[in-house]
Amino acid sequence: MGNRMEGKVAIVTGSTSGIGRASAERLAEEGAKVVINGRRRELGQEVVEGIRSAGGEASYCYADVSEADQVRDLVRFAVDTYGRLDVLMSNAYSGRGGSVVDLREEDWDYAFAMTVKATAIAAQVAIPEMIKAGGGSIIITSSVQGYLAGPDNATYNALKAALINLARQMAIDYGRDNIRVNALCPGRIVTEGKIEMLNATPAEVRRQGLVYLLGRPGSMREAANCALFLASDESSFVTGHALVVDGGLTAQLQDAAGRYVDAWWMERFDADPSL
Repeated sequence: MGNRMEGKVAIVTGSTSGIGRASAERLAEEGAKVVINGRRRELGQEVVEGIRSAGGEASYCYADVSEADQVRDLVRFAVDTYGRLDVLMSNAYSGRGGSVVDLREEDWDYAFAMTVKATAIAAQVAIPEMIKAGGGSIIITSSVQGYLAGPDNATYNALKAALINLARQMAIDYGRDNIRVNALCPGRIVTEGKIEMLNATPAEVRRQGLVYLLGRPGSMREAANCALFLASDESSFVTGHALVVDGGLTAQLQDAAGRYVDAWWMERFDADPSL
């Protein structure tokens, strides 16, 4: 156990798996009291028990963050349970993939409610509590796809871009209150849902790694370490920033990345990928 978050209280939405869970566990390792959130109660309790068994402090609060009242209740639960709020990590996402032609109006409404609206509602309740505590840190999980779009996922690409500018906007409005707001923009991170697939397809792991300058996708721990940095006082002069955590993916031109993939294809199949 470390002490970089000693005395701090944090909420991490969507923290029963993936980057959210890893971030919540990392904050707890450094002394934060963490409120775990997710719609699967059994997973939430599992995360809480794991944190407590490691010597940390955590509580679970059910909340469907697509519902504004439940978002408000989540923030109030943290304050009622621990007496203050220092960190809000708005991480939850759920949505249907597809192009703008494929997507229904309700798909847009739901994905917007889960991301941009949920973040804004949580901040609306959290910021006054952070002001009482003397300041705080809001971390919004965006994506490299907030910068560069991918195919067949219009809601994800559009809303992740919106979250980056929402972080900047809130940083402008509340910097004088000592509230820092930053976006976390991961590239490909090997979460629980990807591990089985990647273990079964080592060639695909290698292919995916080729477009990253470090030659591999990232781990949940690596993403969580960056969330810890933004939550802690180590980033006390960082606000309005979008921290890209992508192993160099977005540092290169697309044609440069394409050459790595072409070389892999020719080596594996002994064929020109353009044919």
